[in-house]
Amino acid sequence: MAKKIEDKALDSIIKEMVEAVENSKDEIFYIGEESRIEYEQLLADLQLTKEKVAEIIKVGDQLEQKVRYSKMRLSDVSRDFDRYSEEEIREVYEQTHKLQSELRMSREKEKILRERRDETQRRLQSLELKLKRAEGLVGKISVVLNYLNDDFKQVSQLIHDAKEKQEFGLKIIEAQEEERRRLSREMHDGPAQMLANILLRSELVDRTFRERSTEEALLEIRNMRKMVRSSLYEVRRIIYDLRPMALDDLGLLPTIKKYLNNIEEFNNIHIEFTALKAEKRLNPKYEVALFRLTQEAVQNAVKHAEPTTIKVRLEVMQELVVISIVDDGRGFDVSKKKENSFGIIGMRERVEMLDGSINFYSETGKGTRVLIKVPLTDG
Repeated sequence: MAKKIEDKALDSIIKEMVEAVENSKDEIFYIGEESRIEYEQLLADLQLTKEKVAEIIKVGDQLEQKVRYSKMRLSDVSRDFDRYSEEEIREVYEQTHKLQSELRMSREKEKILRERRDETQRRLQSLELKLKRAEGLVGKISVVLNYLNDDFKQVSQLIHDAKEKQEFGLKIIEAQEEERRRLSREMHDGPAQMLANILLRSELVDRTFRERSTEEALLEIRNMRKMVRSSLYEVRRIIYDLRPMALDDLGLLPTIKKYLNNIEEFNNIHIEFTALKAEKRLNPKYEVALFRLTQEAVQNAVKHAEPTTIKVRLEVMQELVVISIVDDGRGFDVSKKKENSFGIIGMRERVEMLDGSINFYSETGKGTRVLIKVPLTDG
């Protein structure tokens, strides 16, 4: 009796923890998204401002040349005063004065636009730091939620005595450290490298604008904007791929379909998805694991194989699930593939936890096929 009360209290505490962490994640994500929207707006404003600066400089240079010619004309008229009528002299003087006024106004407008450009650049740098902090926090919170939702909700059924509690805690710590290493590697190889390239590209833009043509500088800005979008997409993918909300609401097949549509759209890769399914939903532990396995296999193909087409087939039977992921990419020599590859080890471990099997079929230049089989049990 006392044990049941203790388990209920533990479940209640875990539920409150999950709700608190989810609320914090939503708030941080909202702040991050607002900052991202503002960042994109400022980036567009910066490009427009630079175009205006280039145009006003061009206009100012033309006016400056006209002022020089007008001053020369005024000097000629003043030197040969007797050859010109009073009306001609007044006309030359007024024209020179008008051009000088327009030039002053043009230079003042140029100064204002330059200050606006510099201020926009400073705000962009500040927002970029805010985005990195917000995305980092959401990523950490998502890792915590992943374990709270996947592991802790069934904790009362898994823990029977003090020894099992200790072993369970050690496994969680090991899993957390492994997840942190995975996230660290993904962030380092993806967004961190992209942001470093963006920083270098921004310096190149500044140098190009000062030393070369405005058109070349604008081209560099467009390229840099593409890199920023790619970096933001990669960060959001890492954060929200930890556990898509659609998996709980819609189930395995719609979530995989949505995920593949996003991958296809962003990477310009044709993806064919075929699903043969049973009528009822799978146990959540299978849905999470099968989604992760599909996700990892597709990501590996996109990142390393450079394919034009990926075919994903998912067949859910009464007692077995079979997943096939085939790409027409570069392929690899299976016999020489590193067994300590982080992605392959993670996939093998996840399949083994479900008493399933995973096999890789590939040849250099002939694409790759990943075949996953997972038995379904009532437990």
